[in-house]
Amino acid sequence: MSPELVSILVLVVVFVIATTRSVNMGALAFAAAFGVGTLVADLDADGIFAGFPGDLFVVLVGVTYLFAIARANGTTDWLVHASVRLVRGRVALIPWVMFALTGALTAIGAVSPAAVAIVAPIALSFATRYAISPLLMGTMVVHGAQAGGFSPISIYGSIVNGIVEREGLPGSEVTLFLASLIANLLIAGVLFALFGGRKLWARGSVAPEDDGTVREGPEPTGAGTATDDDPGAGSGVGSGAGSAGTAPAAVAVRPDQAADAGPRLTPARVATLTALVALVVAVLGFDLDAGLTAVSLAVVLSTVWPDDSRRAVGEIAWSTVLLICGVLTYVGVLEEMGTITWAGEGVGGIGVPLLAAVLLCYIGALVSAFASSVGIMGALIPLAVPFLAQGEIGAVGMVAALAVSATVVDVSPFSTNGALVLAAAPEVDRERFFRQLMVYGGIVVAVVPALAWLVLVVPGLG
Repeated sequence: MSPELVSILVLVVVFVIATTRSVNMGALAFAAAFGVGTLVADLDADGIFAGFPGDLFVVLVGVTYLFAIARANGTTDWLVHASVRLVRGRVALIPWVMFALTGALTAIGAVSPAAVAIVAPIALSFATRYAISPLLMGTMVVHGAQAGGFSPISIYGSIVNGIVEREGLPGSEVTLFLASLIANLLIAGVLFALFGGRKLWARGSVAPEDDGTVREGPEPTGAGTATDDDPGAGSGVGSGAGSAGTAPAAVAVRPDQAADAGPRLTPARVATLTALVALVVAVLGFDLDAGLTAVSLAVVLSTVWPDDSRRAVGEIAWSTVLLICGVLTYVGVLEEMGTITWAGEGVGGIGVPLLAAVLLCYIGALVSAFASSVGIMGALIPLAVPFLAQGEIGAVGMVAALAVSATVVDVSPFSTNGALVLAAAPEVDRERFFRQLMVYGGIVVAVVPALAWLVLVVPGLG
């Protein structure tokens, strides 16, 4: 049995054990990385740790720490209240606002994980308070980021168009952008319909009262009560406080809330809002690292208001950090020993261009669910050059299909975006939410590449 095949089988075993024994998958993956790296790939400790995602570790810790402080001092409550007023109480519009916001950020040049890191904690805090499915809200944020991710001036778009030009392939920046935009918009529409969107519309307008309870507006329908046909009610689409279909419990009136205006600004909240704006400016305007910037801002806030910091440190998603870093370290071992290249070259050598095209789309989707989307496209597009040169497959459609397949799966909890959503969800059963994201990510991996191939490759675009 080849070393590459052994490494793939070990990954399957890790999934099976984690699923059936409720062991943290990250811990299992670290053990697998050590075993496979040492016994199969002949790597030393440095070679194994080369795959440790240090940048993602800092992003997860820094962003969840900063937004935990924001939750502790009530800043997220203020933001949620302001958002409701902005859409005139139409809670059903909020998921689409978050979709559009992350899409706009990536379209103008933000890296997708940076946009998700900024928007997801606010979006999921909103979901918790207003009984919106966290799965719906989290996936709307991620798909929004990918919807704008391939604009001609975006990071992803610039990289992929550069690869296409370097390989001497015909390209179309507009087709690439529209393919990703339309695909993610359609997926978002389906998600909204399936996971509570219709019931959110049925609520009409709601008003965030000073006691934290959602009261029905001018179009009451009683949608605040869980029903058997609610996708979030008892179906695992969120658990605990904030799960869809369960009305949020009333809480005591806080002394910092005005009778009619909801939470009011305090010095700590003003400072936190300033820190959040500074995070956006630093990441988008100066291309600073989101994780290091978030940690630095959190430290400043913690120094001035230490009581909020003490509560916030315990809310950092340490189990999620272990899970994601462990799995990605194992994926790094796979890349180091050539497993991913081995699989790609095997597919590229198939003599039937259309079959090779769909298999490359599936490889891009599957590997990207655990690794860098742009990195995978950078590896797969050159592998497609030989059969694209035959003229039977349109290069424009193939590149667009690969781009959609490799990025739409970023909802996976093992990808950076999915991990940020998982870590940002407050007051939910994270283990259950992790399983939901994993199942949804699996469905996306199984379905979207085939659809992208059928729509973009089979007609021979380009």
